[in-house]
Amino acid sequence: MLTLKDERTTMIGNALLASAFVSYIGPFNYIFRARLWKDEWIPDITEKTIPITVGIDPLEVLANAADQAVWKTEGLPADRVSLENAAVVVSCNRYPLIIDPQLQGQKWIRGREGTEMVAIQLSQKQWLKKVEMAVSNGNTLMIESIGQDIDAILDPLLSKQFVKKGRNFTVKLGSEDVEIAPTFKLYLQTKLINPHYKPETAAQCTIINFIVTEAGLEDQLLAMVVKVEKPDLEQTKEELVNK
Repeated sequence: MLTLKDERTTMIGNALLASAFVSYIGPFNYIFRARLWKDEWIPDITEKTIPITVGIDPLEVLANAADQAVWKTEGLPADRVSLENAAVVVSCNRYPLIIDPQLQGQKWIRGREGTEMVAIQLSQKQWLKKVEMAVSNGNTLMIESIGQDIDAILDPLLSKQFVKKGRNFTVKLGSEDVEIAPTFKLYLQTKLINPHYKPETAAQCTIINFIVTEAGLEDQLLAMVVKVEKPDLEQTKEELVNK
């Protein structure tokens, strides 16, 4: 059993692993993710004699069982990759750009943010005015179905090139300086299966791969079967998590 002193010591390596997970793991599939953090990052941290918890799982550092249960009630699939993706979305500092051809990530975000979320596409008329309104009003904005090239007008927003004016911050969108409300959130979503974004886009956004794999689909179906066949076990699990 870990003591407080042990946890204070291993916190350094645990935080390093979790921050690397959030920053770099998002675009890859489960097999490549596991190979990175299990076979590359943890041995490298250990080799550099940085204290880290033995058998650490970055998902458990980023989100506890209660967090994961809440995400599932919001519509997130129950497979490991979806849980990892959700942990990255809620932890990243850059705006999330989700690769989501099956729309599972979009469904979860809608369930999480509620009906007040504003959804637009860059092909719509007056889309820039809607972005300005969302930024200044502090709404949650989702830009759906983006292509491989994102309009350059959004670069100052995606790069968070904010300018402080008095007590508030502004960002330049087109020819306008728009005041940013503290509650503003932005999500970007693409239906492309294998998009190739410019390095600038990868630097501006946290790219997260929500594509459903065969293994992920098996996990999702297994969770559905357990919920139908053994609802008492599912109910007990939810009650334990809520406690």
